[in-house]
Amino acid sequence: MKATSTTAAMAREAEAMLREEALGGGIVVALDPIRSRDVFRLLASRKAWTEGYPRLAGEWLKVALGLSTIELPQKDVFYGDRVWHTHPLFRRLAQAHLAFTEVFESVTSKPDGPWTDQERAAFVRAIVTGAVSPANFLPTNPAALREAIDTRGASLMRGLRNFLVDLGENKGMPSMVDSTPYHVGENLACTPGKVVYREELFEILQYEPQTPDVHARPLLFVPPQVNKFYVLDLAPGRSMVEYAVQNGLSTFMLVWRNPREDPALRHGSWGLELYTEGLLRAIEVVKAISGADDLNAIGLCAGGMTTAFAQSYLAGEGDGSIANATYIVTMLDPREPNMVTGLGTEESQQQMARRSEKATVINSKTMAANFAWMRPKDLVFNYVINNWLMGKRSPAFDVLSWNADATNVSSTFARDTQEMLNGGAFTKPGTMTLLGRPVDLKAVTTDAFLVAGQRDHITTWRPCFMTTQVHGGETEVVIVNSGHIQTFVNPVKGSRYKYWTGPGGVPNPDEWLATADQVDGSWWPKWLEWVTARSGPKRRAPQALGSAEYPPMEDAPGLYVHEK
Repeated sequence: MKATSTTAAMAREAEAMLREEALGGGIVVALDPIRSRDVFRLLASRKAWTEGYPRLAGEWLKVALGLSTIELPQKDVFYGDRVWHTHPLFRRLAQAHLAFTEVFESVTSKPDGPWTDQERAAFVRAIVTGAVSPANFLPTNPAALREAIDTRGASLMRGLRNFLVDLGENKGMPSMVDSTPYHVGENLACTPGKVVYREELFEILQYEPQTPDVHARPLLFVPPQVNKFYVLDLAPGRSMVEYAVQNGLSTFMLVWRNPREDPALRHGSWGLELYTEGLLRAIEVVKAISGADDLNAIGLCAGGMTTAFAQSYLAGEGDGSIANATYIVTMLDPREPNMVTGLGTEESQQQMARRSEKATVINSKTMAANFAWMRPKDLVFNYVINNWLMGKRSPAFDVLSWNADATNVSSTFARDTQEMLNGGAFTKPGTMTLLGRPVDLKAVTTDAFLVAGQRDHITTWRPCFMTTQVHGGETEVVIVNSGHIQTFVNPVKGSRYKYWTGPGGVPNPDEWLATADQVDGSWWPKWLEWVTARSGPKRRAPQALGSAEYPPMEDAPGLYVHEK
């Protein structure tokens, strides 16, 4: 009995980890429907009619006669239940769907075309083929039918209730999580600290030292503008902020305000320049409070991009306020295949530009749906089956709860990030300007620590690695065998991951990976060794937070994290 419960617990943990890795995050992207039609044109092409459809018809005939050799996956969102494998009718339904999926992929794939077309095609394929799976429909899902019989219809009533709640509260998207056990400031974002500065754009948290001595050079976390900051300060034991504080780093957090949808406030006009100016102000506040001449910055995803722009600007000013920088899942060189720029077509940029002119704010529910549809099988259809067909509750998990606590996004920021990436702001030094200065990260000669996820589907690891080629300083690289979120939510205790590490001098990411050192466990200790070596001597920890100029205002996590 104990072995069975242990196995079940391990299965639940593994499922939770897979869900974490499927989560999106980072720079907002938009699928352009005009370009999406290119995929459907391929379905009417000569290749489709002469090769694809005849092959599909032949395979479907084999399925009907029970002669198909298509194997069903053992562990799968759609076909993991044993009945799919043992019942003749349901096995045929699954085989027919898998045959369609294979043909759809072959017909819409153009290996000799641009990788951007491949990314768009893959995006559409995942949605279309996932949507038509028989597992998504009650009459053709044996697990859902069995649940309905076993519960005498109660599962159907619960599923209907879940559907109606999602229809009214979640814009028709199935809920991913039961957030009721989690509360920001209690069991999430609960590292002790104070708000020491606040303005309309952001506030700054200073965390209480947990060691007698702290390093003289402070550390400033710069989170993305498209997610709540506390993914960096998750539950105790899973918080990177907590880890930094417990290891003697004088730690601060920049908390971006959630843009309000009130047209009178015009938060939709907040662009990349405004955010970069905000970061520059935050740096001065942290320096003033700590009494340091400079600081170390750690930027996550879009926050890393903002950090890079700030570094470029400061280098042009001859200002060394950012002594060293850590970039986590940050993509500055988009020339390697990635979904972000793959979906950012000219038409979608024009659409975002029109929204920016009106200073509109992209609603948090829309943002959450955008990210979910980038992994539809894991983040949409998985919950359609679990919540609506099976009538079950979504799991309770800290990362999923954070993901559900989505932010609004300024359309101007979304426009600016796409324009900067597609325009080659970092790959063509001096061709673009920000705050009146040419963007040139090559002028930054301080050290950088780069972290990327090998299975990241948003900011894929090769473009992230290529920051080594656009940054002017010495770089240390870590590539984790994980997805987007698990790359940085990577606590030391109980880590099942591994990573590759080494200097970033090699220009080819795959050649670098082939010769990099492989290490089991969390990369946090590797980063800690790197950052503490660049954090100056230790001194007595301050007895009080803030300063005379910037006195503490209230307890962390502050005010802005609670705004919807």
